[in-house]
Amino acid sequence: MNKILEKEYFSEKVARLVVEAPLIARARKPGHFVIVICDEKGERIPLTIADADDVRGTITLIVQAVGDSTAAICAKNAGDCLHDVVGPLGRATAIGHYGTVVCCGGGVGVAPLLPILKAMKAAGNRVVSIIAARSKDLIILEDEVRAHSDEVVIMTDDGSYGRKGLVTNGLEEVMQREHVDLVCTIGPAVMMKFVSLLTRKYDVPTICSLNTIMVDGTGMCGACRVTVGGKMRFVCVDGPEFDAHQVDFDEMILRLKPID
Repeated sequence: MNKILEKEYFSEKVARLVVEAPLIARARKPGHFVIVICDEKGERIPLTIADADDVRGTITLIVQAVGDSTAAICAKNAGDCLHDVVGPLGRATAIGHYGTVVCCGGGVGVAPLLPILKAMKAAGNRVVSIIAARSKDLIILEDEVRAHSDEVVIMTDDGSYGRKGLVTNGLEEVMQREHVDLVCTIGPAVMMKFVSLLTRKYDVPTICSLNTIMVDGTGMCGACRVTVGGKMRFVCVDGPEFDAHQVDFDEMILRLKPID
């Protein structure tokens, strides 16, 4: 059992939970995720670790209620317990000194992007962060992103905050004005697809995280199959991060569509 120490809502369906998990907090690295089971009858939910405090022994999870299981997790309050939290899982992000790194996050994708941009900044990179959402009330973790970025660009679909437009609009402007050595992108599959198409045009190496497609989290269910460089990969054990220019996003997007 893992006790929830803090809880807050970013929006109606997105909650931030600070959870006791001392072993995971000490071992986790940027890019790692955990499997969360809400109660003894709950299903396995993969969630990327948004932050950790190894002194306090806690990890931070950002949960979006999109189904019964994630809604049940979001319904928990401080003082309640999660039945199981297992991890850290997956392959960690390759952190290094690249030069200028642009980190692009869409919606709740900003949460798993946060530890990556923090580590990239700590490694001596110039970090430009572009965070986007449909509207102002869906922008999350802005203060935390600003604290670890040299520059922050905010884009909203409706123009209610920051600048009106998509992640790609902000990204292209950055790439037109200065040399970019690496792009990291996490968010909806269609967003990552168009970020990848844009960075391919500018010949900028790009890393994407495909965590949204994971189900079981251990490679046993096969639901997270994705084609990368013409070969089948499992996101949960081979990723969740891949060379975005090698990912077959059209196939991935097709598999994410609900069955009629």
